Order: sequence, then C-alpha cells, then structure tokens
Amino acid sequence: MFTDTADLYDLVYSWKDYAGEAERLYELIGREGGTLLDIACGTGKHLEQLAAHYRCEGVDIDPKMVEIARARGFAVHEGDLTTLDLGRRFEVVTCLFSSIGYVQDLDAAIVNLARHVAPGGVLVVEPWLSPDQVISGHVGMHTADTGSVKVARMGSTEVDGRASVLRFHYLIGREGAVEHVTERHVLWLWTREEYAAAFARAGLEATYDEAGLMGRGLWLAVRKA
Repeated sequence: MFTDTADLYDLVYSWKDYAGEAERLYELIGREGGTLLDIACGTGKHLEQLAAHYRCEGVDIDPKMVEIARARGFAVHEGDLTTLDLGRRFEVVTCLFSSIGYVQDLDAAIVNLARHVAPGGVLVVEPWLSPDQVISGHVGMHTADTGSVKVARMGSTEVDGRASVLRFHYLIGREGAVEHVTERHVLWLWTREEYAAAFARAGLEATYDEAGLMGRGLWLAVRKA
C-alpha cells in the first residue's frame, strides 16, 4: 500500500506525535516491562518510543516498511495481520494508527491478533472511522519539506457501502525534478458495537477509551489469565 512512498512516510507524517502517543498508551496499558508486539508497525516510529517501557518487536505486510523499521534496531517480521502466526505470545499486542481498517473480515483479524496475546495480557487496537464519522467527498492535504525533498499529498475520500476509499496524490520534488505518484487505499467502516462483539467472540474483555491517542478512540482488550 505504501511500497512506492515508504521512504517518504515519516516525512509525510512528521506532524504525528509518536512520543506523546506512546506515553499515553503506556499510561492506558498500566503496566511496565514485558514483551510488546506492534502489528502493522509501519516504519517503527511507535516501537522507537515504546522501547522505553517494553521489549519490542514489530510486524508489517510491506517489505519496504519492514526494512525501515529494522534499520531502527528492532526485530520486525514481514506478515499479514490476518494470517500471521509467530508461535509466541506477548504481554502487549498493539495495532495502531487505524491499520485494522484495512482488513475486511474484522472477526478473523481480532481472533488472529488475540492469539498472540499472553494470558493476562492486553490487545490494543486503534480503530478506523465508523460509518457515521466518515465524510464522503472530504479532501485533505499535508505538505512537508526537508530542503532537499518537498512533498505535497492531497487525498480524497469516497464511501462505497461499508468501505471508505482513499485516493492519494503525491507531488514529490527532489533532485531537480517533480514526480507524481498515486495510491488507492480501502479501509472498512466498523461500528463500535461490531468492534465490541469481535473482541467478545475472541474471548477478550474489552473497554473503549473515547479520546484514544489522536481522537479516534482506542480499544483495550484483556485476555483472561
């Protein structure tokens, strides 16, 4: 999904407060130490911050993202969150920045995430927008500039049934040239009730934090010991 723009990801999302989000997450989890697996970890920016409190590993489906995250010094596995099986369990498993929205089968995804959670451990999921939150026709823009690289990304959102379709257009200026790159992302729209039901079916006791890390809410689901 970000294969052609992986090297620009951290620049495009330079506005994101990874340090603040990691501290907020640590406070919500309410436990120090132990192992943490960040599934759909992207370039490893959350891992970089969470390593102050946990022994961290990551997973991502995109090989270029895995390469960048590994360069930060973490053990990062290439895999799909719906089929991943590391054969181990962790005290904390996270799936952040609305990555769960990319899976069409929510039940299967939560079950697979849950099987990596140790007894007494916690699964943390940052949801994507719900059907009543998404705005069809919305257009957004982010710009970033390092001097040698300039990026302008505009994105439009359309709603197709229970899916939101995001189309991104990048203008990338570097080395005396301007390049145009496009991406299409499909994120599924689940209600709060559907999330709660999926956690329950996976055998987890879930609570919902309204504010979350960046205003999208946050699910914390505990596996009984």
